[in-house]
Amino acid sequence: MNLLSEHRCFGGTQRFYSHDSAECRSEMRLSVYLPPQAEQGPVPVLYYLAGLTCTEETFMIKAGAQRIAAELGIMLVTPDTSPRKVRFPGDDASWDFGIAAGFYVDSLQEPWSQNYRMYSYVTRELPELVRSLGVARTDRQSIFGHSMGGHGALICALKNRDQYRSVSAFAPISAPMQCPWGQKAFSGYLGPDTNTWRGYDASELIANQKYDDTILIDQGTADKFLAEQLKPELFEAACKKSGTKLKLRFQEGYDHGYYFISTFVADHLKHHAERLR
Repeated sequence: MNLLSEHRCFGGTQRFYSHDSAECRSEMRLSVYLPPQAEQGPVPVLYYLAGLTCTEETFMIKAGAQRIAAELGIMLVTPDTSPRKVRFPGDDASWDFGIAAGFYVDSLQEPWSQNYRMYSYVTRELPELVRSLGVARTDRQSIFGHSMGGHGALICALKNRDQYRSVSAFAPISAPMQCPWGQKAFSGYLGPDTNTWRGYDASELIANQKYDDTILIDQGTADKFLAEQLKPELFEAACKKSGTKLKLRFQEGYDHGYYFISTFVADHLKHHAERLR
């Protein structure tokens, strides 16, 4: 990995890296916060997956999570939301598909299948990169995310139950097969076969297999995307069907952005810290 910059932060170190990705066949970027405890020995890892239009920098700059991570002794890792160095026709024609909108799936449709392999990047390649830093307890990993990244965190955890000890989300796209964002992304990346889509839909994944831990979701009531795109009620119903414990908290007056995330991010880090001990 190539270290692009580093900054002292709450007694730890905030770093930004680039590297050549085997999965995405392109340069990718990620951010890593090393808490002060990493200077004494390996620490647990919490991955954060960002939402549409975001980069590897967005969460680290806006969420204010480093202070809590430093107190809890947790490494924070955030990848970019899509490959950016490779370009395809129409990849920037809309903000909800293409660049910064990889949707955390392994694309099957050309030309996206050549590089847009964000699911395997997050679940396979990223942990190996983190392991190479030499200060991560890779036997103690958890994952969370926001919006598109909340969808990504849920599917990564539900499809890799032995890899992540816990999962949480802010305003996730909970049932992508049932909303315009998900239908657009799945059609473009995966093709017309909706049976393939089911493997990347958190509500489908949880409905028939109980998750062993409590899932934490925060959702703002003033979120303009709530009714049309996010549909937490469908995920809640699916959790009830499988007997999965879900802590779904509706936060009165909060919207979809990082003011909302920064308000409740400490709760999420503490939720994961309990599982990562």
